[in-house]
Amino acid sequence: MAGVIDGVLPEGWVEVALKDIVTVNPKKNEAEPEQNSGFVPMALAPTSFHGELEFEEKPWGEIKKSYTNFKDDDVIFAKVTPCFENGKAAVVRNLPNGIGAGSSEFYVLRPDAPYISEKYIFSLIKTHQFAQEGAENMTGAVGLRRVPRGFVENFSVPLAPLAEQEVIAEKLDNLLAQVESTKARLERLPEILKRFRQSVLAAAVSGKLTEEWREGKELSSPLEIISDSAAFITTKKAKELAEKPFLDDELTFLIPESWHWVRLSKITEIVSGVAKGSKNKGDTVLRPYLRVANVQRGFLDLEEIKDIDVPESKAEALELKNGDILFNEGGDLDKLGRGWIWENQIPNCIHQNHVFRARCLSEGLEPKFISYYGNSEGKEYFIRNGTQSVNLASINKTTLSLLPVPLPPAEEQTEIVRRVEELFAYADTIQEQADAALQRVNSLTQSILAKAFRGELTADWRAANPELISGENSAEALLEKIKAERAAQKPKKKTRAKKTA
Repeated sequence: MAGVIDGVLPEGWVEVALKDIVTVNPKKNEAEPEQNSGFVPMALAPTSFHGELEFEEKPWGEIKKSYTNFKDDDVIFAKVTPCFENGKAAVVRNLPNGIGAGSSEFYVLRPDAPYISEKYIFSLIKTHQFAQEGAENMTGAVGLRRVPRGFVENFSVPLAPLAEQEVIAEKLDNLLAQVESTKARLERLPEILKRFRQSVLAAAVSGKLTEEWREGKELSSPLEIISDSAAFITTKKAKELAEKPFLDDELTFLIPESWHWVRLSKITEIVSGVAKGSKNKGDTVLRPYLRVANVQRGFLDLEEIKDIDVPESKAEALELKNGDILFNEGGDLDKLGRGWIWENQIPNCIHQNHVFRARCLSEGLEPKFISYYGNSEGKEYFIRNGTQSVNLASINKTTLSLLPVPLPPAEEQTEIVRRVEELFAYADTIQEQADAALQRVNSLTQSILAKAFRGELTADWRAANPELISGENSAEALLEKIKAERAAQKPKKKTRAKKTA
């Protein structure tokens, strides 16, 4: 008989099958049809140890026949995959009139009161052993597998004396509340760090991050960068876009006096990539290429890189170069304009037509600074000026070319990139430490539960209270009382009276 027994049981405990101390799926509740009751669909069952069971109020007559019946102080848990593995379970509390019904995919465990604590039973089914062995014993087709009743009834559990059950339940309540509180704080950290990174970028591209650094320094003018870039703008269209005057609503924040607003097309060469499925004349070569999925906001996901045939005569011209700034054409709003820097991670790599690349026209430009801006304050520009349909949004080459960019002096761009990378590395370190801590916390719940059912949490209590775990108070005596009460509750067989001659 499988179960949570691990090693020698503590003094006063006994090994039992779960069915010896609870009734599995007890009989239907008896109540008037108009009586108010609680209805619990599977979606309202919690997964955490201290999760609250929610319910809808309904007349008893509407739910009593087609659903699993239960009442206050019962323990319910999901028997179907994946809800069982997700730990959907609860002690039933505070139902209207103390009665309720719910999904037919619930098991109901009714502890033998007053000898068995419902919290003790609930804690048992939240153990790793119950979850693991239950999953291993599931039967049925893929996607509709269920924990068999026989497994539940025969699951081996350590039964503690009643007083110790209550002490264990109280200790678990307190300890696991602290664990869940710690876990919740750690799980909030990624969002906190995301906001931190966003605030760092906002400060970086507005000049606030280097405000003190800038004071008293004689810096080069960004106009020199713009002048250097102008010599490399070759097409009439690019020149027109580069010189287009700014509208008042395009410059959405103030920049330092030493900075200068400039169109992206005035400092970079912007091109689209290769269209998938385009017909190629002549000889072709196979090249790795970046898709929208590869170009994330602030990083490149290069785990899955696909290949595409391109004309051999154009292959070299299409290849990405170190420092190219990538921008996504679109998808959903979150993908709009997102991107990062190409750093020659894959030889001979090109990009598809749904990814733009902007190549800096001057050595005084820091590609990462421009990408920082596109991924932060520039997002609002893309959203305002992109083409949007029901589920999709996109920007074209013209829209990207007209992106207003706040341009600092070359030296300040370098300092901004250094500071952002330093702060982001700090955030990454915190995230790594938090992830490691979260792993430890996730294993801590099961460690505490295991200790509880080995009697380790209550070892000192047992030593101080020997009279509460021995004799009439032992688990063995408790089990005998349960057996006696069950026997007394069984209906007596009716015997027919003998006919007299």
